[in-house]
Amino acid sequence: MKFSISREALLRPLTLVAGVVERRQTLPVLSNVLIEVQNEQLALTGTDLEVELIGRATPALVDEPGSVTVPARKLMDICKSLPDQSDISFSLEDGRVVLRAGRSRFTLSTLPVAEFPNIEDGQNDTTLSLPRGTLKYLIDSTSFAMAQQDVRYYLNGMLLELANHLVRTVATDGHRLAVCERSADIEMEASRKLIVPRKGVLELTRLLDGSDEPVELMLGSNHIRANTGEFTFTSKLVDGKFPDYDRVIPKGGDKVFIAERGELRQNLARTAILSNEKYRGVRLHLEENNLKVMANNPEQEEAEENVSIEYSGDALEIGFNVGYLIDVLNVLDSDRMQMTLSDANSSALMEEPGGGDARYVVMPMRL
Repeated sequence: MKFSISREALLRPLTLVAGVVERRQTLPVLSNVLIEVQNEQLALTGTDLEVELIGRATPALVDEPGSVTVPARKLMDICKSLPDQSDISFSLEDGRVVLRAGRSRFTLSTLPVAEFPNIEDGQNDTTLSLPRGTLKYLIDSTSFAMAQQDVRYYLNGMLLELANHLVRTVATDGHRLAVCERSADIEMEASRKLIVPRKGVLELTRLLDGSDEPVELMLGSNHIRANTGEFTFTSKLVDGKFPDYDRVIPKGGDKVFIAERGELRQNLARTAILSNEKYRGVRLHLEENNLKVMANNPEQEEAEENVSIEYSGDALEIGFNVGYLIDVLNVLDSDRMQMTLSDANSSALMEEPGGGDARYVVMPMRL
């Protein structure tokens, strides 16, 4: 194997592929990236057995095609540390990879290509295409609500629901719920529900941009594959049943107020400074055209903010984890937000005024 490539052409796919590789591995070869060189194309593959990412680049010159596996992090760190516009030549010599760039020379260890695992090619029974921007928007609007290391393993990921002309993403950690949907030009005989694991969701969103360029999705019984041309991403699916999120969305709340999103977010952030560090609770006192935000902590310190809102109705006091409210305000897409409440023990519904693509449910706290 012998080829040369510019630093810039190699660095972007290598950085994304190395992101999939876990630092601590059960198999030594999983710390490596697989490099395969054909006549005019270079493919880089990284995997942790759950998620696989293949990035492609165009080498400047291929003297000898071949394949090899080398330590992913070390290769990435070497490439990052080289000067801009460097030309890097790779060659396989005596079972080691030798990199040369300018007056620098690095020798990297290799492991047999045969040991490198391949996420099995299951049967893709459905293939469809979506604009990258649509999928990125849906993931960005809901991914913050995914659980982390919850014993209910099906919550440690995102529900991707595909139906005729509709794509929906749902995430929940049991304390809050995020649902976002958009119409899409897809035809589905029967709707599909897939749970993509947390790591798969985070890696996939790094490949997407806000453009209308298509991303091709291939759905199998136990995996999902996304192809953008430059990258092919594959993730195993979580085998489980996602909760019935529709039952969680509160209906019939009679106390609805509208506030400036940015102002409310700043007020909550300031109040949070004096909330209990462990529980992060704040109290919202709703009254005519005013929302009072209060927090205190075991050191007897207190914070109080008042926010002008559009509201007429009965007064109500309710407690929330302030971090959950701020997370929602960070991803809402409009300048104003609407919150619907019914009583101090019922969940709140947050959305754009009049309702938009996304709905957020936050459970109250007893304070």
